[in-house]
Amino acid sequence: MTSAKGEAEAEADFVTTTRTFYDAIAEDYAEMFAGEPGGRPRDWTVQAAFAELVIRSGGGTVADLGCGPGRTTAHLASLGLDVFGLDLSASMLTIARRENPGLRFRQGSMLALDIPDGTLTGAVSWYSSLHTPVDRLPSLFTEFHRVLAPGGYLLIAFQTGDRPLTLDRPFGHPVRLDFERRRPERVAELLETAGFAVRSRTVREADEELRESSPQAFLLARKTAAAAAAAL
Repeated sequence: MTSAKGEAEAEADFVTTTRTFYDAIAEDYAEMFAGEPGGRPRDWTVQAAFAELVIRSGGGTVADLGCGPGRTTAHLASLGLDVFGLDLSASMLTIARRENPGLRFRQGSMLALDIPDGTLTGAVSWYSSLHTPVDRLPSLFTEFHRVLAPGGYLLIAFQTGDRPLTLDRPFGHPVRLDFERRRPERVAELLETAGFAVRSRTVREADEELRESSPQAFLLARKTAAAAAAAL
């Protein structure tokens, strides 16, 4: 069974705006972060811990949701995971396929995943929930919960804070997008409401050398067996 959410969900204004933004800046974005495969090195330990947990639980398919140019997807694959990437932006996916010809990528929305119920053993949202309005986070986390198998792991990375960062005309392109910042405790509450048990919370300070303007948060959660049983 796949998600029953229709095209109206996929074409919500913020989804269309996000797709248009990343289609416009894809090549510039990929070049800017070319030296950071899989994200910034100081954060690789979080991904390594996630990969180890998935492998120890028996392995299986993992989705990198909002994969962009596919660098996190490739890093997760290098850690031994059977992973595929999904992104809204066709331009980002063109880069991902070009740079990672041995990996699988598909286009789609995180809010309406074309993935059968309970078929993933892991899912990663590496800074990809930043463009989802706060009132839509419950729907997003419910969708993550739906596609994960009981006991499956979820890793979410995001910027912390109370005010969004707005990028207007990045790289000279005529596009604009808000990057929402969240409080880790609030995100944890929403995950728990969606049926996850939060297993770890990591928050590190902004790195000025990396031009970060806010602390970074990483939440590792697991779909609980009790929540899965209650859904039957």
